[in-house]
Amino acid sequence: MTTPFIVRHSDSPPGPLLTPEPVPAGAPTDVPNRGLDTGLLDATRDGTAFDWSAVAGYSALVLLALGLTVVAATTLWWMLYAWRSKGTLESTGFSRTPHAPTSTFTLLVPGRHEEEVLGQTLDTLAAQTHPHVQIIAIVGDDDPGTEAVAREAAARHPDRVQVVVDDSVPKNKPKALNRALPFATGDVVGVFDAEDEVHPDLLRHIDSRFTETGAVVVQGGVQLMNFRTSWWSLRNVLEYYFWFRSRLHFHAGANFIPLGGNTVFVRRDALERNHGWDAECLAEDCELGVRLSSQGAKVVVAYSPDYVTREETPGSLKSLYKQRTRWNQGFLQVLRKGEWRALPTRSQRTFARYLLAMPFLQAATGLLIPLSVCLILFAKVPTVVALLTFVPLAPTLVTLAVEVAGLGEFGRLYGEKVRARDYARLILGTVPFQVFLALAALRAVFREARGTRNWEKTEHTGAHRETGTEAVSPAPEAARQQVAA
Repeated sequence: MTTPFIVRHSDSPPGPLLTPEPVPAGAPTDVPNRGLDTGLLDATRDGTAFDWSAVAGYSALVLLALGLTVVAATTLWWMLYAWRSKGTLESTGFSRTPHAPTSTFTLLVPGRHEEEVLGQTLDTLAAQTHPHVQIIAIVGDDDPGTEAVAREAAARHPDRVQVVVDDSVPKNKPKALNRALPFATGDVVGVFDAEDEVHPDLLRHIDSRFTETGAVVVQGGVQLMNFRTSWWSLRNVLEYYFWFRSRLHFHAGANFIPLGGNTVFVRRDALERNHGWDAECLAEDCELGVRLSSQGAKVVVAYSPDYVTREETPGSLKSLYKQRTRWNQGFLQVLRKGEWRALPTRSQRTFARYLLAMPFLQAATGLLIPLSVCLILFAKVPTVVALLTFVPLAPTLVTLAVEVAGLGEFGRLYGEKVRARDYARLILGTVPFQVFLALAALRAVFREARGTRNWEKTEHTGAHRETGTEAVSPAPEAARQQVAA
């Protein structure tokens, strides 16, 4: 969503911008033209001169407003893509009855200072009803607390969980994943975060999706759950809802997709052929998706509320700020790396450039917000220009209405009661959250320009396990017996 430019128009009635008021006969020619408060003409003793600077300023203002309108409208279209028809919505989910298992899985779970949440996540993954699952917990050699939790889980599930110690320096997520990849034995490699809540039947449905589509990559759904924790957590939850419920399906259909950070499954031979993840990229999931898309790999997205991976929002604004900075900077790294230029069609390359440059657009919005305020307070512009600056407001208001409807649907799908004050927080938080995102994008641009690329980790406390977890029910006993047979 973008913040529209709102400017005050001139107090003079609308009229032709370049036509001065007639000067009465006999009147002095050096009297200032009272009707010209638009700045387009300057009265001088020698006549009138065309004010090109004013024209350039007004033109830039109008172009900026139209550009923000395009950004807001495309964002709105992506948000609504899955709902364009009943058939589209139904096609985004898993099959009701999965096929018999045909693949083997290796699940990589990197954890750094995750003592509070990692053990329960490994227990959940070990409870998968799929018969062929290897789980690798990846811990740092300088993190004895997390390593102890991982080894306790391996002792509880010796047939499924093993521990790999990451000795890379400096440490980050893609390096940890690459460290564990040589130990993977499954046909398909999946990635989960240390705090994830995963449905026990998920892998059976992922396996079925590979069989049905012949995909190289299957992206499952991820959903933040603790929408009542703070004013920003509500908006963060909705972002995830529209991203995984709709937007990623559009990107997959366009054959260009920045993958989500977890619940993503890639055939191991494709990973090994590409030497794993980019160890220096701050958005290794996006980079891998762009790389595979550029190679023509088939990527399928599947979303079902019953089988989404549940997570928590960052616990503080500072943590969320660092997370968004890292994501934005990662997008800029992928844009600079340029592998998207290998996409086969011009439309794909244009789309890729636009999507990966989004941090620049958000940063520009952040810089222009104070300019907008100044224009509201001080600027006098022609009426037509003032009206045109209101154009971005239309898709912005429609987007807000869609978000309100989306919050209600989220509550129905996940068995959460959405209160009137939740809707109020959603509406009142619109502008502050957009300003916040713009500031994070600005920081990403500055960090990338300075070459600062250290990994800023997001802390986890398990807040999502305090609410909404009742929907993640154990697999039916009949299903377990069927797999065992």
